[in-house]
This record gives sequence, structure tokens and C-alpha cells, in this order.
Amino acid sequence: MHRRLFLLFATLVLVVGVSACGGDAAGSSDGGEANVVIGDADEGIEGVQAVRVPDNDHTESSVDYGLHPAAGGKHNPVWLNCGFYDESYPDENIVHDLEHGVVWLAYSPDLPAEDVDVIHDLARQDPKVIATPYDDLEPGVAAVATAWARQLSLDSVDDPRLEDFVVQYVDGSQAPEAGVTCAGSPLGDPIP
Repeated sequence: MHRRLFLLFATLVLVVGVSACGGDAAGSSDGGEANVVIGDADEGIEGVQAVRVPDNDHTESSVDYGLHPAAGGKHNPVWLNCGFYDESYPDENIVHDLEHGVVWLAYSPDLPAEDVDVIHDLARQDPKVIATPYDDLEPGVAAVATAWARQLSLDSVDDPRLEDFVVQYVDGSQAPEAGVTCAGSPLGDPIP
């Protein structure tokens, strides 16, 4: 009896340990790498979409997330240091940050300077925010706020839901490694 309990416990520990970042105990739930929007998150902020994320394995390859910007999935082992940037970085690096509980503010490269300042201020106010320009936003979209498995598209940076999203989803329970740092990486030198 004790031996069976020990074996059951050891198996559980192994499965949980392998399922952490870089593991592949369960594999992809849908057999692919793409993010799939599954509907409203229904977590208090209107318009936030829940996204099914197939896994959180490490890869040094490019990933076809299907959703732009990506909301999770396989990612590069090197994350981007949190902060504000005026240049874009690969989704694969920033998805690693999302896994750590970071919120990514992908903003239109065509935003007026005063709107970029709003994004910059949000990045200054929270050490777990990354802000980067993003070329592939839909026309008319000012910014897309993304956390692991959550996303909100906005046509104005003055929308109060932008700040609400940051407050709610930084180190949110949906992130596989919430609370892990987004500093100390060799990638990225944010603008103060």
C-alpha cells in the first residue's frame, strides 16, 4: 500500500515538474502552436478575450502564433527586459515575458506622440509592463493589451480599460509563472 502511494506521488511530482516552463508532459491541447480566441474572458473588463494557449515550451525557432500579437505558447528561452521601447521585438521573446506575468502593450507605430506618452507612462508605472510598437495591428487599433491567455484590443489609449487591464493581469493567475522576474535579460535596453 505504501509503495503504491509512493509511486503515485512520485508520478504526480514528475508530471507537475515536467509541465513547468520548457516541459512537454501533456503536449499541445490542439496539436498546433496557434493561439485560439475562445470568447469573452468574463473577468470584469468588457472586451477582454480569453485565448487558448497550446503549451509553454521553449523553442529557438520562429512560431506561427496565428494571433498578432501573440498571447502565449512556445517561446524563446530569452525574455525581453520589461519597460518601454520605440522598436519592435520578436513575439517569441515577449511571449516568455507573458509567461512570467508581464502585460504587453503593443501600440500602433502611427500613434501620435501624445498617445505614445500615455503608453510610456503606463510602462513606467509598473515594472512588469512591456510596451513596443507593433506593425501588424488591425487598421484603427491604437493598442492591444496582452497577458498570458488574455487580450484586449483598443481604438484609443484614453480608454480606461487599458489601465484596468494592466492592474488586473500583471502577475495574474492565468500566467504559468506569475511572479517571476522580467529583468536581467541580455535582450533589450528599455527607454526610461
